[in-house]
Amino acid sequence: MTDLFDNDPAMDAVDGAKSAPRPLADRLRPRTLSEVIGQEQVLGPDAPLGTMLASGSLGSLIFWGPPGVGKTTIARLLAQETDLHFVQISAIFTGVPELRKVFEAARHRRSNGQGTLLFVDEVHRFNKAQQDGFLPHMEDGTILLVGATTENPSFELNAAVLSRAQVLVLTRLTLADLERLAQRAEQELDRPLPLTGEAREALLEMADGDGRALLNLAEQVFAWKIDKKLDVAGLSSRLMKRAAVYDKSGDEHFNLISALHKSVRGSDPDAALYWLARMLTGGEDPRYLARRITRMAVEDIGLADPQAHRVCLDAWETYERLGSPEGELALAQSVTYLALAPKSNAAYVAYKAAMAAAKKTGSEPPPKHILNAPTQLMEDQGYGAGYAYDHDAPDGFSGQNYFPDGVKRGVFYVPVERGFERELKKRTDYFARLRSKRSD
Repeated sequence: MTDLFDNDPAMDAVDGAKSAPRPLADRLRPRTLSEVIGQEQVLGPDAPLGTMLASGSLGSLIFWGPPGVGKTTIARLLAQETDLHFVQISAIFTGVPELRKVFEAARHRRSNGQGTLLFVDEVHRFNKAQQDGFLPHMEDGTILLVGATTENPSFELNAAVLSRAQVLVLTRLTLADLERLAQRAEQELDRPLPLTGEAREALLEMADGDGRALLNLAEQVFAWKIDKKLDVAGLSSRLMKRAAVYDKSGDEHFNLISALHKSVRGSDPDAALYWLARMLTGGEDPRYLARRITRMAVEDIGLADPQAHRVCLDAWETYERLGSPEGELALAQSVTYLALAPKSNAAYVAYKAAMAAAKKTGSEPPPKHILNAPTQLMEDQGYGAGYAYDHDAPDGFSGQNYFPDGVKRGVFYVPVERGFERELKKRTDYFARLRSKRSD
């Protein structure tokens, strides 16, 4: 018995008789899981899906990965492998009324002995209340949920949904995977791509790890009426490179700024410039980058090179005066400077330690000897009594206590033996020796 969400066999027969052209990506859609290219980390015999299928215990899943890596195809083939009825919806176009119909149809199938694999594309687009609506149907077996998302499930999906589904990470296709896909396209059309070796590699790179994008690009190349192989220049003049995946407010944004920050911290100017360029070509706001680069100078270089954060502020100001694209060169110079600067997070660590101590000691007042006494009452209370004026002390250093009475002296700032902090370490050690001598 069919329902609103079943395929119509009669229509399938009509469609099968049609000879209308089908897109290459549709013609090459895998018919079994063994035909899927890439994703061995989830499909292999000892990988999560391979293990589930071998044991006959498929559970609800969340596929997390970029576009064009096989999320929909794998979900459809899972339903085929497990004899579940496949239903596909998109969170973008589906509301509560449609979901109710989906669940009702699934209940009807279940009463007739057939399970339902519900594939939800862009599952993160459902709000928290809508996501909660899946829970009872997942728990009683009405549906086996397979969700697909390009966003980090940790931030976008309810904890309750995540606790009932296993998250599987699908990755961009490698160049080797894309080459296999290109060969499969050539076999399907029974002719080679009219490209030189370098141009063929450029075509694979244009797809940027997206299998569907590669097949769409290849289909365009196959359609060209040319009598000789195209080189890279000829290919580039006819095809535009696929835009890189970059969401300025999403997970990729934070991944790339993390990569930039850690490359700077790791003293790798080439990698740092690469990630800066990736973010700029993805459309990132240079002002955001200027702010984060300045933060890197304060956090990871600090007083090992006091000039570093001035370089960043100057680059920021230069960008504001020149704008794009000229001003972006100043940001690139500041990133290069930071990557090659001596590194120290001693001041950053000291600040965090001082903050922790301040919270722990609460409202302890300063010792009275370092308080001013502008009134007679305050003087009578001992304010300022016994204060030693450092300029009158030997070496300009009295060594007196500045921490609250009863609070153990903390050592927060521990400079490193790198850059200018090597000089600062000499100074802290010097004052520590004098302080010990004065207290004795």
